[in-house]
Amino acid sequence: MQEALWTPSPEQVAATQMDAFRRHINQAHHLDLGDYAQLHAWSVAHRESFWLAIVDFFAVHFSQAASEVLSEGSTMPSASWYKDTELNFAEHLLRRRDDHPALIAIGEDGSREVLSYAQLAAHVAGLQKSLAAAGIGFGDRIAAFMPNTWQTIVGTLAAASLGATWSSCSPDFGTQGVSDRFGQIEPKVLIACAAYRYAGKTIALADKIKEIVTRLPSVEQLVIVPYANPDAEAKDFKAGHAKITLWDDFYQAGGEPTFTPVPFAHPLYIMYSSGTTGVPKCIVHGTGGTLLQHVKELGLHTDLTMGDTLCYYTTCGWMMWNWMVSGLALGASIVLFDGSPFHPNADRLIDLIDQENISIFGTSAKYLAALEKAGAKPKQTHRLEHLKTILSTGSPLSHESFEYVYRDIKQNLCLSSITGGTDIISCFALGNPVLPVWSGELQCKGLGMAVEVWNDAGQPVISEKGELVCTRHFTAMPISFWNDPDGEKLKATYFSQYPGIWAQGDYAEETIHGGVIIHGRSDAVLNPGGVRIGTAEIYRQVEKLPEILESIAIGQDWDNDVRVVLFVRLRVGVELSDALQNSIRQIIRSNTTSRHVPAKIIQVRDIPRTISGKIVELAVRNVVHDRPVKNTDSLANPEALEEFRNRAELAT
Repeated sequence: MQEALWTPSPEQVAATQMDAFRRHINQAHHLDLGDYAQLHAWSVAHRESFWLAIVDFFAVHFSQAASEVLSEGSTMPSASWYKDTELNFAEHLLRRRDDHPALIAIGEDGSREVLSYAQLAAHVAGLQKSLAAAGIGFGDRIAAFMPNTWQTIVGTLAAASLGATWSSCSPDFGTQGVSDRFGQIEPKVLIACAAYRYAGKTIALADKIKEIVTRLPSVEQLVIVPYANPDAEAKDFKAGHAKITLWDDFYQAGGEPTFTPVPFAHPLYIMYSSGTTGVPKCIVHGTGGTLLQHVKELGLHTDLTMGDTLCYYTTCGWMMWNWMVSGLALGASIVLFDGSPFHPNADRLIDLIDQENISIFGTSAKYLAALEKAGAKPKQTHRLEHLKTILSTGSPLSHESFEYVYRDIKQNLCLSSITGGTDIISCFALGNPVLPVWSGELQCKGLGMAVEVWNDAGQPVISEKGELVCTRHFTAMPISFWNDPDGEKLKATYFSQYPGIWAQGDYAEETIHGGVIIHGRSDAVLNPGGVRIGTAEIYRQVEKLPEILESIAIGQDWDNDVRVVLFVRLRVGVELSDALQNSIRQIIRSNTTSRHVPAKIIQVRDIPRTISGKIVELAVRNVVHDRPVKNTDSLANPEALEEFRNRAELAT
């Protein structure tokens, strides 16, 4: 019988904010909820009371009591939250004003800058004043083409303080990818870095920025952060009619920020779909829903407190960056690392955990798999004494990676695999410091989230694979897509499969422990002989083999059916021999079914992925079938797609 990889002690459970919240609910509502399963069931059945309790527990400040907490239409997505009251997002993230470190910005070159909470507020106040003087106010858009550093967060908070809307892309995005995104939302201000560093190289951005500004006629003010080019001058970026100012010349830190109250559903962030099947969708997230969902997830599910230091390895083009920024609302210290996680070696981020006393570390499943492949054993080489939680997302975390963390990184910690996404800027299923960790499983459904797994008949199932759905409205549901006034695009994206029910597009399974297993994206599910196969089931087996660094599987139309084709990226110097192919097929057949065994196995030099690191099965499938890939600019390595075109092996 399987045993849990980690189980918190009674003392650990009692010390968590999750358990304190359970006791808070019991006292406030005269209940006797004894465990998380009962707490979750109550939070879904009594969503108004639950979200009011979150407001109370985390001291969320509204201008006045709401006239109605939740008003729902006959079906989702029709609903409104917290009517007739207002709040400000930045105000909650800047409540702490002492000398405690708020932001610790670490560059790949070893540079280190620290802003205390008091200094952060002073920077926001100064930038806020200059943005207001530039004509920025309620509802205007501010865009950023920036690395993961403190100036980006100052910009975010200054925008939110004014009631403006923030949107960001990381500097590794291509020109077309940036203009496809920002061109739709028409920002008045663009904040951009002159250069950035990655893998030991400095990448200059002047030419790219000039082209972007030329494509964005709405931009009235361009603010250049020198960053990796300290000699940058404003004249180097002259393009279009926009005024150009260097960051240090645009504002002076000082004073106290003011906060414009906004309605609960006022646009806070605009995020973007991956854009690999067309122009990216602009997903608009509201102020109140984002704040409440984030304090719940960070405070309860992650157990982030004022004494913690949080670091999520991310870029400003991934929603985990926005999620990490909300850690300021809990008064924690945030470590911002910008650069390659493997430069100069595989220990770079593990070293950072020790150097900065990081207690909560977030990363991608691919990073943990790569760390294991590199032979890293941090348990033997690092202290990790403050580390209490590891978070993982971006793709399903394999059983092997779960076991690697507890075997070779640290035994006494909570490993939380999480899933949600840009669509909701948060999670459907995630971690929990009061529950055991089971190999391959996300620990629990999020509080207030009516998450189920449905079969093709629309019936909830347990221990069976199906579609991950959410059956009731939640605060972090996007308020709209940009330029979708009747909401038809939003409904078609999330509510067409099961009318009135949110379908996330994940192929999943609910476990007997109350956890969730993600088997891959629904639109990438393979269907040989009419049997649905999640790609993650194949990757888990294939990537056990030491010769294989990474793999991607697609379904190829073949002989009036579908056959599984597997592409593999191998270690340097390794070739795809018949013996290795046999090993791959054998390990898949032994641990899954004969249906999972690929008809073709093909070696490639690289595998295409999005800028946030997700492999793109749909794009590869389109190339193999000689269909267009509409937006390669959203890929980190678009040239890798050419490896999959016109392969003679695929015609036999």
